[in-house]
Amino acid sequence: MANLIIDIGNTALKAAWCEGITLGKTFRYQGEKMSDFILSLVSRNKPDVMVISSVREISAGQEELFRKECGRLLILAPGRDSGILLESFPSYLSPDRAASIVAAGYLFKGRRCTVVDLGTTLTIDIIGSDGTYERGFISPGCRTRFKALNRYTKSLPLLDTPEDYDENPTGLVSSMEAGVIKGIIFEIQGYLSQFPDNIVVFTGGDANYFAKRLKKPIFVVCNLVLMGLALMAENYVEKYL
Repeated sequence: MANLIIDIGNTALKAAWCEGITLGKTFRYQGEKMSDFILSLVSRNKPDVMVISSVREISAGQEELFRKECGRLLILAPGRDSGILLESFPSYLSPDRAASIVAAGYLFKGRRCTVVDLGTTLTIDIIGSDGTYERGFISPGCRTRFKALNRYTKSLPLLDTPEDYDENPTGLVSSMEAGVIKGIIFEIQGYLSQFPDNIVVFTGGDANYFAKRLKKPIFVVCNLVLMGLALMAENYVEKYL
């Protein structure tokens, strides 16, 4: 029977059924009733292993509900000490970042990688040729920057990521759009220039948006975190069951 992998991020939940490390149908949910959504996924078929990676705490009550719906349950969340993570990564590394590192190490085995995740936050992680985690950087993501400009000033409007931006801005809105977009591009270029020989992997909701604006070969893997969780599920079965 298949495994079910779930990634609960800052703004949305992504899930997929998988056979081994092969991803099947994927799901996305953005709302407050995440537990109900997860239970709906297993209403007909119970997974052998259910892996839940979450930036939020998973309560004891939620855990009890989920455990009844699968063969084995692995929770990677704040306040959880998981040997499957701690044996390979520093404790401060979030499960989704750990999963993306696992996936990149698998996809590009034997090569050094720079993994850029463009979501609510912008994270840049450096992976050695043996798949080990070396270092990482965190800053606000694109939409987070636009929200911050609006929230912490009295006169700047709330903008969303534009389809395109003016390279030579002359007005308030175009200046904000160019400032945020070009600022992220310059930031990423700065990191990439420090590791010029690394394979570059983009993931996250804004991956395609920024990959096409950088003049460098880039692999875009939108489901990198889910792929890493699928690998973790397999590793969990082999090592702990």
